[in-house]
Amino acid sequence: MDEARSESVIKVFIDLYKKGLIYRGVRMVNWDPQAKTAVSDEEVNYTEVKSKLYYVRYKIVNGNRNPESGIRKEYVVVATTRPETILGDTAVCVHPKDKRYKHLKGKKVIVPMVNREVKIIFDEYVDPNLEPAL
Repeated sequence: MDEARSESVIKVFIDLYKKGLIYRGVRMVNWDPQAKTAVSDEEVNYTEVKSKLYYVRYKIVNGNRNPESGIRKEYVVVATTRPETILGDTAVCVHPKDKRYKHLKGKKVIVPMVNREVKIIFDEYVDPNLEPAL
């Protein structure tokens, strides 16, 4: 979607959420490749799997200096268990109360491997306690 339509969709979803007409929750579409259809959550047996957490650096467009620490950061570190999805990234999300990233409001980063600029957005869904390994 182009930026104007994308912003319009986001505004509508926020409005619907504030009115209590929609809610935000953990949702996953379960796809059965053999039947070629979605499968109900009741038909899925979830199992926890120990997997590897990958840390990826996203270069900040034009770099940036954190006014609180005075340290110049050239990147934001993103943790993921699915590095293959990086190619489809459309934004990097950080917690709005995380002091480490407040200075990045309105900034952009570059998606590794595809060199595409995407916005840094703020959302409370992000776990602010997840520390990067780098």
